[in-house]
Amino acid sequence: MNTEPVTDQAALVVVNAAQTAQTPHTAYGVLDQQILDNELWRWGAVFVSIILGYAIGKLVAYLFVRLCDRAKARQHRVRAALLDATGRTMSIFGVVFGLYVGQFSLSLPEDVGQALSTVITLLFTLSVGLYAWRMVDVITEAFRSFAVRTENKMDDMLVPILRTSLRVTVAVFLVVQVIQIFSDKQITSILAGLGIGGLAVALAAQDSIKNIFGSIVIFADKPFLVGERVLVDSIDGVVEEVGIRSTRIRTLTGHLVTIPNGELANKNIENIGKRPSIRRTIDVTITYDTPPEKVQRAVKILEEILAVGPFEQGRPEGGQVCDPDFLPKVFFNDFNSQSLNVFVIYWYMPADYWAYMAYSQWFNFELLRRYNDEGIDFAFPTQTLYLAGDPKRPLDFGLQGGPGAGMGK
Repeated sequence: MNTEPVTDQAALVVVNAAQTAQTPHTAYGVLDQQILDNELWRWGAVFVSIILGYAIGKLVAYLFVRLCDRAKARQHRVRAALLDATGRTMSIFGVVFGLYVGQFSLSLPEDVGQALSTVITLLFTLSVGLYAWRMVDVITEAFRSFAVRTENKMDDMLVPILRTSLRVTVAVFLVVQVIQIFSDKQITSILAGLGIGGLAVALAAQDSIKNIFGSIVIFADKPFLVGERVLVDSIDGVVEEVGIRSTRIRTLTGHLVTIPNGELANKNIENIGKRPSIRRTIDVTITYDTPPEKVQRAVKILEEILAVGPFEQGRPEGGQVCDPDFLPKVFFNDFNSQSLNVFVIYWYMPADYWAYMAYSQWFNFELLRRYNDEGIDFAFPTQTLYLAGDPKRPLDFGLQGGPGAGMGK
């Protein structure tokens, strides 16, 4: 029996099957193309992993933003700050997580794999540092909410100091961690190196260190608090913020002035906001032809006006000028060159400037009305010419043997 044709036919089938196995479909052939010793589908898996991580992060961020808006609407400031800080970082965490998962799809040499692992660790560290940086706002908001509920203004001044200090701390730890990732050294040796470098920086930044110690002096002496009006040299305004390096004062004209704390600690600071009262001194001038009785009446009218209590005779609400330790004073104290002078001094308490202005306006109107009713004339700079024939001021030159005869001889 001849079996050669059958054998040749079987061998042909095997050869065709082998060629078919070695020649895959076109699509699979493209995916099997290699880039940096890895098939294209592996890089595609990394890309898809990153995209999915980013999409999940954006979705979580969107949910946190919606919760943040709801918390803001309910005036939950701390919760809103926490949700905002977390939501704004989720996208970055998603990308890093996607890259971390995608790396397992690659077949990389050992040195390249270690480099990629280092990059992923660095990105994760930076993401954590960014999240910690934003969490500082949450801690600051919590401290500010506590400070608002207290009457002490000192904790309001500590809010910007706390924010700056925490951010500096986060930045230092982040730098140390990044150095450790690249150098593989212990944190103690890194801190020792930073200490030596810090000494050099301190010598080069003496002014900044001076300002830091100046802020410590300000917090220790408490010459002013946030919200108080101060006068420093020619700068008159309200303290808005006390930081580590400088203090910001909003002037009465609306300008923002920044003064380094090192200089401010050595200046004479007049704290207008801590005055117990606002003092006003007035010189009420009346004409020289006012009779003594009316001068006495002028003094009496001023005393009566100052004795009026709140809600009496239209006096505005609030404040007093009759404190036992600061009683108002009225004196006919001087003969000016062109007027008789009545000196008035009073202290308005409490030191509310706008309430003081309202009282001063009422005082002025009341004084003007009462003097007009009494016929007491206010004096102003004038020159008086005396004419012969004025019945009130007769002039006698001693003519024809009159009472003044012989004058000038």
